[in-house]
Amino acid sequence: MRFMMFVCTDNEPGTRPEEAGDIQAWVHDVDSRKVRLMGDRLRPPGDAKTVRVRGGRKMITDGPFTESKEVIVGFDILECDSMEEAVEIAAKHPMAYAGRLEVRAFWPFEG
Repeated sequence: MRFMMFVCTDNEPGTRPEEAGDIQAWVHDVDSRKVRLMGDRLRPPGDAKTVRVRGGRKMITDGPFTESKEVIVGFDILECDSMEEAVEIAAKHPMAYAGRLEVRAFWPFEG
C-alpha cells in the first residue's frame, strides 16, 4: 500500500530540538529498506498559490488560503504493508518530535 506522509510544523513542539534525531539518518534508514518511494521539502508558504474556481471564475491567492501557524513543510511517499507500519516509520521521523506528521493511504481511482 502507498501512503502520503505530510511533514508539518507545529506551534507546540513536544521536545527540545536536540532530542528530535537526525533527518539524514531517518532518510538513509527508510531509503535503504526501500520503504520511501520519494520525498522532499517544500518552499515556504509565502511562495505558494491557492487556486479556486467559483462560478466559472478562477481565483488565485498568494500563499496559503488560511492563516495558520501549522504548515506543510515537506512530504514522503511510503510503500508499506499496512497503516501500522507507516505509522511506525512516521514515529521515527525527527519532525514527530518537533512538528507533526499526517499519514494517509492513497485512494486510487477505480476505473
